[in-house]
Amino acid sequence: MPTRRDLLAGLASAGAVGAAGCVQVGSTDRAPAAAGSDAADTGGTNDASAEAAQLSGSATETEVYRSTIESVVGVLNYGRNGPQGSGSGFVAGDGYVVTNQHVVAGATETKLRFQGNVWRDAEVVGTDAYSDLAVLRAENTPESATPLSWVDTDPEPPVGTPVMAIGSPYGFSGSASTGIISGVDRVLSAPNNFTVADSVQTDAALNPGNSGGPLVTFDGDVAAVAARGGGDNLGFGVSAALSKRVVPALASDGEYDHSFMGVRLVEVSPAIAEAYDLDDVGGVLIVQVMDGGPADGTLLGTDGSTTVDGVSVPTGGDIVVGIGGTDVDVQADLSNYLALETAPGDAVQFTMLRDGTETTVEFELGERPDPTR
Repeated sequence: MPTRRDLLAGLASAGAVGAAGCVQVGSTDRAPAAAGSDAADTGGTNDASAEAAQLSGSATETEVYRSTIESVVGVLNYGRNGPQGSGSGFVAGDGYVVTNQHVVAGATETKLRFQGNVWRDAEVVGTDAYSDLAVLRAENTPESATPLSWVDTDPEPPVGTPVMAIGSPYGFSGSASTGIISGVDRVLSAPNNFTVADSVQTDAALNPGNSGGPLVTFDGDVAAVAARGGGDNLGFGVSAALSKRVVPALASDGEYDHSFMGVRLVEVSPAIAEAYDLDDVGGVLIVQVMDGGPADGTLLGTDGSTTVDGVSVPTGGDIVVGIGGTDVDVQADLSNYLALETAPGDAVQFTMLRDGTETTVEFELGERPDPTR
């Protein structure tokens, strides 16, 4: 029998991540049998792991689907007043399933629907609002539901990589859509109203109910956990790089500690660059420093304002242009570095502009407070 250490190691190297919106039960979960049933499950899937081993960059959509579908689940949630919503998820370890935090938020009972209309009760073992990830645990899962592997994130898959989103949009189990990774290093505004760093953008269709399902490459590896659709040909997911940090902690501890600077900031715009007499438009302006926070006494927030081309611009604050030796041109650069390269308690160097002079400061990062939204 695998030990808990073995399971957690598997979660770090195997994995899954999910897609757009939490479907309200009542319409989608009562879809016509021909479409909402497991008709799409068939495809003749036999041994998922054996087929995955045969995949290559030239794999067809059918091969990708057959190698992964047995590991994808529907997630149905119940509240105090009965069914409250549904989403998707995927197997990431022995009995462990990954989905979105917003999919299971507020649920008092959760059930998983595996392929072949096999249902299992699930326990929520950990959630994280800041990454919009959750880990569930179910007993006696089907043998065919083998863990999916995370994509290699060194480097992360580039724009143009073909991908497939698999899940239960509008309650239609076993659905697939294809596209490419159409953007990287995004800062996602998740359905739970929190922003998620290092997000992946795709033009594969992500609809309500895809949330929590895997966005897989044509090698069958999870590139992102689908989180939301943003419009025509525009969807987003939590990256494999961030998921590989968060998921094992959720499985072992039920929570994940995020780094925290204790500041409010805004990306440098052309108007801000003009107000600060900068040669280039880049960096992030510190607007406010939290009293007693990690950056208090080291970074300075704005203390005045000026008008540039009819626009009010805050003045007097530090402009961060680097962190840990990495340039900060836009806010995503700072957010992604904090999310992927640091942990609470780390002493981190920041390169900044103060009164037109570049300088380097260092302070110890704190732990992001529990969400209040």
